[in-house]
Amino acid sequence: MRQPLVAITSDVRTFENYTWHAAPDQYLAAAYDAAGVIPLIVPSFGDGLDIDAILDGVDGVLVTGSKSNVHPSLYGAEPSEAHEPYDSARDATSLPLIRRAIERGVPLLAICRGIQELNVALGGTLATEIQELDGRMDHRAPQSDKQAERFAIRHPIRIKPGSCLAQVMQSDSVQVNSVHRQAIDKPAPQLDIEAVADDGTIEAVSVKNARSFAVGVQWHPEYWVKSDSPSRKIFAAFGDAARAHKASRERLQAAE
Repeated sequence: MRQPLVAITSDVRTFENYTWHAAPDQYLAAAYDAAGVIPLIVPSFGDGLDIDAILDGVDGVLVTGSKSNVHPSLYGAEPSEAHEPYDSARDATSLPLIRRAIERGVPLLAICRGIQELNVALGGTLATEIQELDGRMDHRAPQSDKQAERFAIRHPIRIKPGSCLAQVMQSDSVQVNSVHRQAIDKPAPQLDIEAVADDGTIEAVSVKNARSFAVGVQWHPEYWVKSDSPSRKIFAAFGDAARAHKASRERLQAAE
């Protein structure tokens, strides 16, 4: 069987006198090495894209993290400096891509900004600057020029027994590397909470009654897939779901 193709969301950035539609290498490498899939970056062209045509050609969707945040107008909040920076072109692409992937049963893994997009796409809300809320820890990356220090694994999460994530991890607790200042506030009705940090921050969700693997995590498993077993397990589970989806599509095509 050929490797499955997986759609990867893109950020829109301007540098070197060009506008780029790009995704960080860590996500692409983790998808290729740990999930065993071939990642394809989807340009953030919003309504200009035929989402169904994209999903016809792939067997999974990976929604990446990013420095930018979902625009607050998309979940009923007033924009402020605390919500910035934004990437409206990404919002206009990733949110409908997420919704349609779920509707069609295409495997979905959403990371960091991705879990926030997943929640907003399905009707949930976000909280910003959560480190300023009573009882919350500081989930932001420490100040450092070294990415390994910024993305260090720092705190535990408690995993819901019997959940999708519990089956993947075969554990009720793992250590993670959350690097964020926004998080889920009101979970979307279609989401189950799969894991929380000790301060109550939602760290993982899954889509209720999903037809395939559909999980969002607030931390960054892409960074340590080569050395951290829980990180690799998430990508491996996503890759297995993509291969199962590919095999199912090929059986249907052969039967036609």
